[in-house]
Amino acid sequence: MLRIVHLITSLSMGGAQMMLYKLLSAIDRKQFAPVVISLTGNGVLHDRISSLGIPVYSVGMQPGLLTATTIGQLTRTVKDVRPDLIQGWQYHGNLAAQFVQILFKPRVPVLWNIRHSIINLSNEKRMTAIMVKLGAWFSHKPKCIIYVAQTSAAQHRALGYRNEREVILPNGFDMQTFMPSELARRQLRAKLGLSPCSIIIGKIARFHPMKDHATFLRAAAHLLQIHPEVHFLLVGQKMERTNCQLRRFLNELQLNAKIHLLGECGNIEQIIPALDIVTSTSAYGEGFPNIIGEAMACGVPCTATDVGDSALIIGTLGQIIPPKQPQAIAEAWSRLIDMGRSARVTLGLKARRHIEEQYSLGLIVNRYEQLYKDISNMNSQ
Repeated sequence: MLRIVHLITSLSMGGAQMMLYKLLSAIDRKQFAPVVISLTGNGVLHDRISSLGIPVYSVGMQPGLLTATTIGQLTRTVKDVRPDLIQGWQYHGNLAAQFVQILFKPRVPVLWNIRHSIINLSNEKRMTAIMVKLGAWFSHKPKCIIYVAQTSAAQHRALGYRNEREVILPNGFDMQTFMPSELARRQLRAKLGLSPCSIIIGKIARFHPMKDHATFLRAAAHLLQIHPEVHFLLVGQKMERTNCQLRRFLNELQLNAKIHLLGECGNIEQIIPALDIVTSTSAYGEGFPNIIGEAMACGVPCTATDVGDSALIIGTLGQIIPPKQPQAIAEAWSRLIDMGRSARVTLGLKARRHIEEQYSLGLIVNRYEQLYKDISNMNSQ
C-alpha cells in the first residue's frame, strides 16, 4: 500500500481543494493510504476530508510566508507519517514539498500539481508572482509536474518551467452528483418567486478580481436591453448585499431587481441544474474551471471567457468569448436564449455526454492512481 502525503496551501473552498477532496473520496483505499497536510489553517474542507477517515494535519503557516519554522514543523510532520510519495498542490504546496524532500531521509519522490493559468505575471499578487518564479528555478526537481490544463502547461514552460515528465490531469466530475434535474429547476424558481418559465443565467464564483464579476454585471445590463425578461443568479463567497463593492455595481447598473444573490452555498449540485445558462467571466488565472465541468455534467449550456482550457472543454457545445468584453458576452447569451429551451436542453445533453466520456471522476482518479504506481515503480528501480 502506497502512503501518499498531499501537501496543499489551505483547505478553504477552492478548485484545487475540491479536486483533492474528490480524488480522496474515490481513490482505492486498498492500494493507497492518503494523508493531507494543510500549510495554513484547517478550512471548511477539513471536516469533509476527516470524515473520509483520512488523517489531516495543519502546520499553521502565516499566509504567503514559507518560513524556516514552517518548513521545520512540516518536515517533522512528514517524518511521522513516513510517506512513499509526496504530492504538492498549488505553488506554496509544491515548493514546500520540494524543500521537505531535501531535509527528509530517505528521500521520497515528489510530484507537483499546478492548477493556475498565467496570461501575465503582472495580473498576479506579488507573493504569487514570487512563488511562480521560484517554482521555475526548482521545476527540474520533482519526479513529475501535473498540470490541470494544457494551456497552463504551455504558459509555465514559457515562464521557464522544465521537467522531463509533464502530465495533463484535468478535473474530474461525479456524474451521479451533477446531473439534470427538473425538480431543482422548479424549486429554485419558487424560492426566488419567479415563474416556472423564467430564464435564469448564473455565475458561481467567489468575489475576486480574477472572477471579474464587473464584466458579468455589465453584460447583464446589455442583455436586459434585448431580453428584459431574463434574471441572473450569483452564488459564492461575498455574493451578498453586505458586499459594498457589489452593491455599488448593482446600483450603478440599475440591476437590483434582476440580480439574485445566494451567498456561499454548499448545495450547488441542486442549483446548477436549475439554471438555463452558466457563465464564467474570469479575466485570468483559471486552469480548468470546475463550474464549467459541473454545469456541463448537469446538462446546462455554458458561456465562458477564453481563459485556461475553457475553450477546449466546451468546444462547440457552448459559447466562448474573449475576457473583459461584456457586449460579446451579452451577445453569446442572446444566441443561446434565441435557440429556445428545447434546443438548449439538447445541447446540454450533448455537453453532459462529453464530460462523461472525457472528464468523469472515475476516469480521472484512475489516471492519478496509475501515475502514483508508475512513479513509485520508477523510484524502486
